[in-house]
Amino acid sequence: MKIAVFNRHFSRLAGGAESYSVSLVEGLAAQHEVHVFAQTIGHTHPHVTYHKVPGPIHRPRWINQLVFAAYTWWKTRKPSKDGGFDVIHSHENTWHGQVQTVHVRPLRYNLLNPHHQRLSGWRLWLRWLKLVTSPRLASSLWLEAARMRQPFVVAVSDEMRRQTMAAYRHIKMANMPVILPGVGVADLSLTQAQAREKLGLPLDKNVILFVGNDYVRKGLPALLAALPLLQGNQDKPSQPTDSAHLLDSAHLLVIGRAAQVPQFQRLAAEWGLTERVHFAGALADMSLAYRAADVLVHPTLEDSFAMVVLEAMSYGLPVVVSRAAYCGISQFLKHERDALLLPDPLDAADIGACITRILTDITLSQTLSNAGLRFAQQHLWHSVVEAYVKIYNAAIPDNAVQFK
Repeated sequence: MKIAVFNRHFSRLAGGAESYSVSLVEGLAAQHEVHVFAQTIGHTHPHVTYHKVPGPIHRPRWINQLVFAAYTWWKTRKPSKDGGFDVIHSHENTWHGQVQTVHVRPLRYNLLNPHHQRLSGWRLWLRWLKLVTSPRLASSLWLEAARMRQPFVVAVSDEMRRQTMAAYRHIKMANMPVILPGVGVADLSLTQAQAREKLGLPLDKNVILFVGNDYVRKGLPALLAALPLLQGNQDKPSQPTDSAHLLDSAHLLVIGRAAQVPQFQRLAAEWGLTERVHFAGALADMSLAYRAADVLVHPTLEDSFAMVVLEAMSYGLPVVVSRAAYCGISQFLKHERDALLLPDPLDAADIGACITRILTDITLSQTLSNAGLRFAQQHLWHSVVEAYVKIYNAAIPDNAVQFK
């Protein structure tokens, strides 16, 4: 098949949704002709054709989104019988593309779903008034509604499908499959000591890993507040332990966009954590971080799935993560069997207690590590690619199942 893929930012460094698209494209390129349309391209593959989409107006974002949608429609409007694409797959709000993948909670669900917002009567009318008087909201909602009328709308988690179908009740369950993110083969070429040396981390201390581009939404403030609350001596297990004293030795490795680093460096300094918190920015090679760490902590406030959790599991890291109400992957995980689930990701004391348990209870740590490895093996990228190919075959115009 000849497949067009739309992403405004095609790079693993851009975020989880973009990383999802990159991994899918790499898998598809082994057997199909894949063309990527993007405004920023931070990826190369010998069997992928890249098309740079002009971005004359990056701000405001809603105008840029309209420009992106219009340009990609113009460039891919030719039918396949005339040399166009067999399938168009969009990861962005566009009015075209037989296959659409939804990575974030729909705007309509956030704004107008009365059960979600507990809106009724005059409050709901005020929300509608705000919508129709805001060009940004009106255009964004129009684009979103247009993509929801394409033949197939793929959700990246069950919760994402529930929210989308609550907002757009015309969508049929059969036309909105759930395809969870996948994971590749872990790169174990470096030892933990080698990875830490490359990242400038101490060799004799426990290292907690945090990964997220939006530090606030992914829960870094609560994690920083939890560091001084860790109980017990968390030097390496081979050294003596003394749980009677507050821990002052665990280090935190923060991976994510560098733009937010100064703000959180100041916060770490205020709490006396400067020497223990390491901001590495965005990493092109995430295997370094996974190999260097002892535990991943992901106290996210909102995540459709959280690929970082799945990737950490593939490296055998025990995980602390927000419960399913906040994080999509957690609906598949059982507390104390697969991961430690946080009832409230803002509760620094609970975060600290969970980290302490993992780093002081070797049996629990090993149990979570083994369960995570098994879970990751059940969600490999080749299965994700196969699932999409089935949808592509059904979405080819002659066979497409249309919404009614």
